[in-house]
Amino acid sequence: MLRELRLFLTAVQFFTRIPVPAWVGHSSQQLEQAVRYFPLVGVLVGALSAAVLWLGAQVLPLSLAVGLSMAASILITGAFHEDGLSDFADGMGGGYTLEKTLAIMKDSRVGAYGVIALVLVLLLKYQALLALGDLHALPLLAAALIAAHSISRLMAVSLMLTQSYIRDDDSARAKPAAQTISTASFTIATLTGIAALGILFAAGADNNAILAAVAAALLMRIYLAWRLQQRLGGYTGDCLGAVQQLSELVFYLGLLAVL
Repeated sequence: MLRELRLFLTAVQFFTRIPVPAWVGHSSQQLEQAVRYFPLVGVLVGALSAAVLWLGAQVLPLSLAVGLSMAASILITGAFHEDGLSDFADGMGGGYTLEKTLAIMKDSRVGAYGVIALVLVLLLKYQALLALGDLHALPLLAAALIAAHSISRLMAVSLMLTQSYIRDDDSARAKPAAQTISTASFTIATLTGIAALGILFAAGADNNAILAAVAAALLMRIYLAWRLQQRLGGYTGDCLGAVQQLSELVFYLGLLAVL
């Protein structure tokens, strides 16, 4: 149990700005094994965002509470996945060769493709969450945040199971985590995602809505995996961030389409 706690806290340390005890330590092997808890980190981020949403909705209009919850999730993760989405969009939009695409993704500067993608995704997530809140009770919206953050991270983990990490430079921050993932680790990640969906079901979402949301996230993941294989022959850490962000968005859209 202590070992698994250490791995979970390692995932928290890598994927968020939440402080962890010094005894957790850090190593490449530890981080590689900690990927199994990526969806559980999503539950944590989603729960904290839902708490901000709940508290904000008690004293502010829902539109502001939703905005604050999104801001909270970005602060908690240090915009880790949003940065990946921006770099991914710049690389895929501006690169015409593998080498050029990877070089653009690695560049710390943000281009037009990255800005447009980031603004559109954040705007669409905001509108989707606001629409869910207008149509349904606050507990369901809070549960949707938890489920979407977990399932979207599960989609990113699944990419690691089926594709190869293509950067060969040791300076890449995601390299220790973005390696092969064992079947046991993927099973743990999947069970966490299923548990998050259970929270959404308990909050009042019916089976059809949940299936639609998961199907939307899965289809986005399949499409992105296909595009990445075509263009890059694998994935980078930025690609995982893009998968998480876009899967989270379409998860909300899937819920809205059926609920």
